[in-house]
Amino acid sequence: MLTVKDLVVNYGAIQAVKKVSFDIHTGEIVTLIGANGAGKSTILKTISGILRPTSGQITYQQQSLQKVAAPKIVHAGISQVPEGRHIFPGLSVQENLQLGAFLRRDRANLAQSYQDVYNYFPVLKQRRHQDAATLSGGEQQMLAMGRALMAKPKLMLLDEPSMGLAPIFIQEIFTIIQAINAAGTTVLLIEQNAKQALSIANRGYVLASGHIKLSGTGAELLANPAVQEAYLGGKL
Repeated sequence: MLTVKDLVVNYGAIQAVKKVSFDIHTGEIVTLIGANGAGKSTILKTISGILRPTSGQITYQQQSLQKVAAPKIVHAGISQVPEGRHIFPGLSVQENLQLGAFLRRDRANLAQSYQDVYNYFPVLKQRRHQDAATLSGGEQQMLAMGRALMAKPKLMLLDEPSMGLAPIFIQEIFTIIQAINAAGTTVLLIEQNAKQALSIANRGYVLASGHIKLSGTGAELLANPAVQEAYLGGKL
């Protein structure tokens, strides 16, 4: 579905991503793990068209994304759930979801999309008329995911979905990610909670200082002593 080849992304004179290559197959959950500053979020923003690569190639369903504007990337089937959620305060839960469907042409099917989101996140239905800014952190994360789903993505990019959440919400979010994937959405997951991410991922890549250092199945990386030492607090 997606191929990233020799991707280089600079912030001015700083090279944040250094010749990174990986791929994602339809139906997978793939995770990128690594410390803060490793380049994970930069990669997602570049796939989404928010940032432009210095060099390298990004191909989605055999089409280059090199010069494609971010709205067209969303329309092609890629939606991002940003780090920090970035819900729209002053708008209701339902209005936030409506904005997720802004580029949709099949307006007649929106009612079903709302229902699908509310099936994943029943609390959002209960609070659909409430100002989104008044939701808890976990509820705002659910809203950010629901908003992305309203675009009917084929590929969902998730940037640190568990950041700042209570443990009860973290488990719920990861369970819903699996359910979304099982329903047919391919997932690229960036997550500092490496144990949780690798436990649900088909495959993973370990990113450090802008480079991919290791790759393998989720189970292989969970069992790798180097990954355990660096990201999992020692042997599980």
